[in-house]
Amino acid sequence: MTSGGPDRRIRPALPDHGAVEAAAERIRPHALRTPMLESPLLDRCLGGRLLIKAEVLQRTGSFKFRGACNRIGRLSDDERAAGVVAFSSGNHAQGVAQAARLHGAPATVVMPADAPAVKLRNTRAHGADVVAYDREREDRREIARALAERTGRVLVEPFDDADVIAGQGTVGLEIAEQAAGLGCRPDAVVAPVGGGGLIAGIGLGLDAREKDIPLIGVEPAAFDDTRRSLESGRRETNPPGRRSICDALAVPTPGEMTFALNRRRLETCLAVSDDDVRTAMAVAFAHFKLVVEPGGAVALAAVLSGQVPCRDRAVVVVASGGNVDRETFADALDGADWTVPPLAVG
Repeated sequence: MTSGGPDRRIRPALPDHGAVEAAAERIRPHALRTPMLESPLLDRCLGGRLLIKAEVLQRTGSFKFRGACNRIGRLSDDERAAGVVAFSSGNHAQGVAQAARLHGAPATVVMPADAPAVKLRNTRAHGADVVAYDREREDRREIARALAERTGRVLVEPFDDADVIAGQGTVGLEIAEQAAGLGCRPDAVVAPVGGGGLIAGIGLGLDAREKDIPLIGVEPAAFDDTRRSLESGRRETNPPGRRSICDALAVPTPGEMTFALNRRRLETCLAVSDDDVRTAMAVAFAHFKLVVEPGGAVALAAVLSGQVPCRDRAVVVVASGGNVDRETFADALDGADWTVPPLAVG
């Protein structure tokens, strides 16, 4: 204990298994139960069994709709009438825009001016107003917070919120149920990590159905804050000015709530290069006919690069989003070997 006495700050309660179960019921009328896909050819290449949880096929093209739908679904009538504010590089923006429209709530989203055009366009198409900001010089959270206070709207956080985490946790429930239906107990579940809300929720959802399945996070090498945070035991921050094609995962530091959950649940957190991500995008298209954005492909990249062994094992990979500009996607496909992709199997 420090000389200043115990820390008496009131911390928000973390979500639990029950919150994920309740979220599943709440979002059931709106969210899709996304498929689990398998490629016999790729399984032979890897020497094991690889299952893809295709969240790219979720409404708005990513898992983010689940958390946004659960959070907005819990608003009071007065809160829905006032509306919501969010900040996002794109996937949370679209999830909030669609969920708000379904619940009759106006939405405004703070997005970087250089966000992928498809994400900006789709957010507006789903009915939200977009406020652009300069990610190099402005703080998106502060802009959104000030806007919410000025308008009396509810701020819907992208990951550090119990209801959002619980909504994302429905991915974990479905993985456990679908794997069991395929006669499979996964040796590992691998998922992307940005702010940490998806993988924190998946851990809760998995444990509600099947205890002790190893859970592995994956980040882009330039934004490996969760990997370093797990090593140090405290939340680390990425230096400014870093770049990656994985725009959806370009978060400066793990969330407080998400890290509290992930530090006790994750087996490890790995980092992959942008080149590994491009290969994974090409493989997902060739073998699963999926369009996966860079941030959504990092978990598959960890398997294909050999960091997560698949030989004689069953591994579930979450393909978390598919909102990618055509130029970025075409670049990933350029020169790919569609028959037997370059794999580091071991």
